[in-house]
Amino acid sequence: MQIRNFYHCAECGREWTGVCGPPNVTMIVRSAAPSTCPHTRAKTREKAMTNRIALLNDDFRRNFRGGKIMMTPGVDALPDRVKAEALVQVANFSEFSEDNDPHDEHDFGSFNLVGRRFQDANGDPVVNRVLTIMLASEY
Repeated sequence: MQIRNFYHCAECGREWTGVCGPPNVTMIVRSAAPSTCPHTRAKTREKAMTNRIALLNDDFRRNFRGGKIMMTPGVDALPDRVKAEALVQVANFSEFSEDNDPHDEHDFGSFNLVGRRFQDANGDPVVNRVLTIMLASEY
């Protein structure tokens, strides 16, 4: 089984991959092992984000590029400034845990805003990236 690790250097900000094992099957995993940046030779002990789907979902969440953003009727009915703040909250969300992200795909988030609980969820990350912002009561 081939294992592909994705690393991020905290010093220079560059990313790189490391592969080990036979090339017949690929498994993407998380690794806490230290690695050396090939550009600066800096050692990184940062937990490597190795799940490619999570990396794509994080990029989409931060930049809103590469897919569609949808709002449910309950969110769409809110004032524009609340919707704008909800988008900011989605873009800044990073509180993933075993409870809200059991598959390490970063495809679900939730936050409180104006006394209401909001959720966001990514659809099929391979075929069509869609992020839906909804009130928790609409789930």
